[in-house]
Amino acid sequence: MAKIVGADGMTATELSMELQRGGRFVVYQYCISILIMTFRRGSDIYFIREGESAIGRGMGYTLLSLVAGWWGIPWGPIFTVGALANNLRGGKDVTQQVVASLSQPGFFASSSNGQG
Repeated sequence: MAKIVGADGMTATELSMELQRGGRFVVYQYCISILIMTFRRGSDIYFIREGESAIGRGMGYTLLSLVAGWWGIPWGPIFTVGALANNLRGGKDVTQQVVASLSQPGFFASSSNGQG
């Protein structure tokens, strides 16, 4: 599983409480183009707490795509618009997938010793 930004040091109980309050896990997209090559990638997973701006957290990826995404022909503009649309909606919500992974036996034990 990808790194989860914003959930460092949280126990399973704390994470569960935050999710019940409306927290969620999101992934942002970004696009980088070099002449005829265009790369579309996803960020690490971000934990967004209730009341926190998901759009603001993804602004770096949005700006990166605005500056470096357009230049590849033909996919640069297409992928850049897609990344901007995703990020300006607050990122792709992957809460269900992350919660399913977190509920696997031993997840927190393997994460705490640096293997997860």
